Amino acid sequence: MLTPLVDTFKQLRYQVAHLEDGTLDSEYPELSSFIAQHSLKLAEISSDLSFIYQFLYVYGRKSDATFTRFRNEIERFALWCWHLKGCSVFALKREDIEHYIDFVVQPQSDWCSDSVQWRFKQKHGQRVANKKWRPFIYKETKPSQQSLSATFTALNVFYKFAILEEKTFANFVPVVKKNCPYLIVQSQINQPDTLSDLQWEYVLRVTEEHCTDNPDLERNLFTLACLKGLYLRISELSERANFSPVMSHFWQDADGFWFLRVMGKGNKLRDVTLSENFIEYLKRYRQYRGLTSLPRVDEPFPLIHKLRGTGGMTVRQIRRLVQQSFDMAIAALAQDGFKEESEKLTSATAHWLRHTGATHDAATRPLKHLSEDLGHAKLATTDQIYIQTNIKERAKSGIKRKL
Repeated sequence: MLTPLVDTFKQLRYQVAHLEDGTLDSEYPELSSFIAQHSLKLAEISSDLSFIYQFLYVYGRKSDATFTRFRNEIERFALWCWHLKGCSVFALKREDIEHYIDFVVQPQSDWCSDSVQWRFKQKHGQRVANKKWRPFIYKETKPSQQSLSATFTALNVFYKFAILEEKTFANFVPVVKKNCPYLIVQSQINQPDTLSDLQWEYVLRVTEEHCTDNPDLERNLFTLACLKGLYLRISELSERANFSPVMSHFWQDADGFWFLRVMGKGNKLRDVTLSENFIEYLKRYRQYRGLTSLPRVDEPFPLIHKLRGTGGMTVRQIRRLVQQSFDMAIAALAQDGFKEESEKLTSATAHWLRHTGATHDAATRPLKHLSEDLGHAKLATTDQIYIQTNIKERAKSGIKRKL
């Protein structure tokens, strides 16, 4: 039977300790039974799992998102190696990696579940595995290009790390990716996913209107303002192990300009400029929370607060707030006769708000200023995503061509 291999990042160090001292059965009985059963056929399984834990601990320290993404990919890869290939993850050849990618594109039905399932749950002092958990989520369509690229990235990083640790001396992932028939080379013109003006108007207005009957929706409204107005990623608003966004991260310089200090990708701090319009939403949100109109330098209050409990909110919790506002806008658009706009909004994610804000402002803000607020390391990245200067110049030079 398939069983999850990796718990949460918080529990990972305990899994490492239990695996090393042979006491895994005391806290992870199903996982211990799984290892004992498969060790009879594959002696390397414990060594493989120990190295996987080491890899995930090193890379998982960066962020929860990095840990979750790599855990999901490497976990199912290891299970495929042991279950279906019957060998260590370090005994694979190029053609084996190719076979695994074929499997990812079309996994067996018994490797799939209909929804996201929890892995382990605390019960009687043990971490009990969920029998309904499966490595893949069933979908009628093949994995997206983004999902497939994420698989290659995780495997490539894993084998590069293994080479540095002298666990293996071969990495066949790049050559398999280069010749993969499922990957499509992206077009030069690749517009970011954004909300239309009408969709954004409804998302903002409907949330604002509902605040009258449900004041707690002020959290939703402020979250929307942060994601769209400050171009933030959800992870930059969320509570993390190494960074907790609080109100004192808003600060004002000697000239009266306001900024928000955030931690972005790669644990890089940046200061995002605040617009006058955003400050009005900040004042409104703080009034709802019973705070002074503007932040002080010593305020420890979470940026996005929980209604129950203490501390800031997780990525998943913030994503639910955004989806709640999207759902209200979807219903309002359909009711007002904008059926197509309503249907398109069902595909939107919270990250679209960052793209929407940056795309709207690209026409009026200097590229360098926009790039720094977005947290891009290179101006070329901002230009490529939101402005596409070379493509527009190419279109202008080609518009007068004669047949």
